[in-house]
Amino acid sequence: MEFRKVHGAGNDFVLVTNAEPRDATVWAKTAERLCARRTGVGADGLVISRPAEDDTNVLEVACFNADGSVATMCGNALRCAAWVAKCDQGLHTMQLRMAGVMHEARVDGDSVWVTAEVGAIQPRVLQTIINGKPTWFDSAHTGTEHVVAVVDDVDAIHAEVVGRVVRHHKNVAPLGTNVNFVQRLGRQALKIRTYERGVEAETLSCGSGAVAAVVIATMRGLVAKRGVTVHNQAGEPLTVRPHDDRPTRTAWVGGPVTHTFSGVLA
Repeated sequence: MEFRKVHGAGNDFVLVTNAEPRDATVWAKTAERLCARRTGVGADGLVISRPAEDDTNVLEVACFNADGSVATMCGNALRCAAWVAKCDQGLHTMQLRMAGVMHEARVDGDSVWVTAEVGAIQPRVLQTIINGKPTWFDSAHTGTEHVVAVVDDVDAIHAEVVGRVVRHHKNVAPLGTNVNFVQRLGRQALKIRTYERGVEAETLSCGSGAVAAVVIATMRGLVAKRGVTVHNQAGEPLTVRPHDDRPTRTAWVGGPVTHTFSGVLA
């Protein structure tokens, strides 16, 4: 089985197209094996991309986290799948479906853009101590669960230690949450670090997390709505801006996608 190793702004995946079977339980076990950093290919997740059974004009994209769990939304996985569709089929605009939700995608030069749906927002959903200071987290659902803390300096935080505590906090039980630490850099720029549920570690980039960060920073009046650059740990920023037709419900998230290498799984 042929695969590509690709990353969206540092969020890396093993990506397979047109693979069988469609049984998710099979791919969940495969994800655990392939994503292992020391004994597998190594990745944050496994992405399976194929034409949808009910509409071949729609690309069905499934993302399995490194621990085998299913991601209901992964912006960078969608962006990587869109980039592959452009390479293989010459598509520059397309529709993708992940976990039953439709997303728009556009490949524009070196940038790949996908939509994320913005759901419930809840201020001050939980509090914890960071470096001796009580810190509030707001929650924003951007296709999956996220909490966001606005802090003075993201680099002063032990993201994995604090992220692991907050990810399992009783106020976000039973599902848990992705955890974002966000620093304001200006009216149109943020810096972010993200601890991802399912990877159970800090990742270099998170598309849905970037959207959640902008949603919360906008709610707090820290950034402008017209477009925000989100600087991540990979040094490959993502840009988040409102959808022209649905500015309060849908956001575009865009940035680079890189093909690292290809291989064959025995």
